[in-house]
Amino acid sequence: MEWSLMTIVGPILFAVVLLWAMTHNRRSRAEKQRTEEATRQRRAEEDADQKARGV
Repeated sequence: MEWSLMTIVGPILFAVVLLWAMTHNRRSRAEKQRTEEATRQRRAEEDADQKARGV
C-alpha cells in the first residue's frame, strides 16, 4: 500500500513543485531590460577604460 502510494503521489508532487518553481522563477520584462541596459553600460565603461590605457 505504501509503495504504490509513493510511486503515484511522488511524481505528481514532484511535477507540481517543478511547475511552481518554473513559474515563480521568471523575470519580468522590465527586469530583463534593466539587466541588459546595465550590461551595455558596463561593457561600454570597460571598453572606454581599455582604450584609455591603450590595451
